[in-house]
Amino acid sequence: MLDILKIIFLTPFLLYSCISDIKTRRVPNKLWVVMLSLGSVFIVYDVWSYGLNYLIWMIISTVLTFAFVYILFQFGVFGGADAKSLITLSIIFPVYPNFILFNSDFPLHDPLPIFNSLFAFGIFENAVLLTIVVPLGLALYNVSKMGVNIDKPLYAFIGYKTKISELSQKKHIKLIEYFEIADNEIKFFFKRGGVEIDEKVINKLKNAQKKGLIKDDIWVTPGLPFMIPITLGFFAAAFYGDLITELTKYILFN
Repeated sequence: MLDILKIIFLTPFLLYSCISDIKTRRVPNKLWVVMLSLGSVFIVYDVWSYGLNYLIWMIISTVLTFAFVYILFQFGVFGGADAKSLITLSIIFPVYPNFILFNSDFPLHDPLPIFNSLFAFGIFENAVLLTIVVPLGLALYNVSKMGVNIDKPLYAFIGYKTKISELSQKKHIKLIEYFEIADNEIKFFFKRGGVEIDEKVINKLKNAQKKGLIKDDIWVTPGLPFMIPITLGFFAAAFYGDLITELTKYILFN
């Protein structure tokens, strides 16, 4: 029953984080502070009910999650809000939930023993798997627009082409490549994490276009609101289990 109450309690916070991430690609730090402050009721109750061992494991779970997301953050794989969400969830929900709803046991599939006591890692795994839909969707979009003769096929999985003249109207995108102009020639180079688009960059591209150095389209990559797959990953982990484990089982044994 307590795990159900936790899920109900966390739901509005996670939904709000998704809305904020979609609109601004940011989630206010205050959200996690409020979520953790109000959620401390559950933390105190769990420690009181399960004792010192639970407290120790909660600390271990939080430290491991923090170390993991910190590394991802340093490599630019993770945003600050994504990291804070998993750390907060690891404190309130250090282990997988286990509850009965409508006469059914949840999650429907037990996670691997190594992840059973690390719920945040299960959420992350699910989020990563669900995010795979994005590059596949981008690839299909690019094929529908350009056919199979795409000048840079790998970029089709991480971005799309847009007109230089429309860059100033776009939000939450970056250039996939940075560029250099020298000797009346423009050269592009892939940049991990993309290139921020500002007026200076747009003007350089427009000037290069006027000189005939490039066409009026360029590869950009959207800034994806990762709080959406994290939220979906949370509910998938709570009610279904570890998606990657179950997919692997299906592939191997079916």
